[in-house]
Amino acid sequence: MSLYDYPRYYDLVYGSDWKAEFDFLTGAFEKHMSGTAKRLLEPACGTGRLMFRLERAGFQVDGLDLSEKAVDYCNRRLKKHGFRNSAWVGDMTDFKVRKKYSAAFNTINSFRHLETHQQAHDHLKCMARAIRKGGVYILGLHLCPQVGEPIEEESWIARRGHLCVQTSMWLVERNLKQRYERFHMRYDVWTPTQHQVLEDEFNFRTYSHVQFEKQLLSGVPEFKIAAAYDFGYDLNQPIRIDRHTEDVVVILKRV
Repeated sequence: MSLYDYPRYYDLVYGSDWKAEFDFLTGAFEKHMSGTAKRLLEPACGTGRLMFRLERAGFQVDGLDLSEKAVDYCNRRLKKHGFRNSAWVGDMTDFKVRKKYSAAFNTINSFRHLETHQQAHDHLKCMARAIRKGGVYILGLHLCPQVGEPIEEESWIARRGHLCVQTSMWLVERNLKQRYERFHMRYDVWTPTQHQVLEDEFNFRTYSHVQFEKQLLSGVPEFKIAAAYDFGYDLNQPIRIDRHTEDVVVILKRV
């Protein structure tokens, strides 16, 4: 069983903070890219929680995801709001596009599901081919800080109408030598008549700031870091990526 098989719940769990992400993305496009942002791409788009809102704001947004159920949910919602079915089932490490995009985004750690260096490298190469020069790829992820203790447990509640989902996520195992963290995630789902528990485990690849910047990005010279921010999404408060950094949103500019 995978939690990705329940797109309605997934959308609620990760959709509650869409406004902060939306405002940050649109502001970052304006601040950091050359030219106008029109055509956008979201790899690992999931349920398209940001896609249809960006479409509503006048952008043309495409997305890809490995989950057929998530893509179907995304396209049905786009259609409901009067937009085209612009999401497709695809592997973000191996895809091609017919026409280049002006910008792309991936904001909630999906990148770290790529468990090997080769997969991460292949993804960034695909993105470099998909984005025009002067465009940006906005990538959000957690790094492993080398000072202080990293976050090992999170819990939050999201509600929509009569549906309530409490999400709990905690670290099961961390192996920095083999470069992975294993997390357990639990959904407690309440409706007026039912309480359901769904659970899953998954791996994230780990990155120190050196592993991310020097070892990975250095192998993709088509991208340069234009700026970095934390998960407060404040465009007036850029940060410097260093050994203290944990939450980071990196603006990768296509050169």
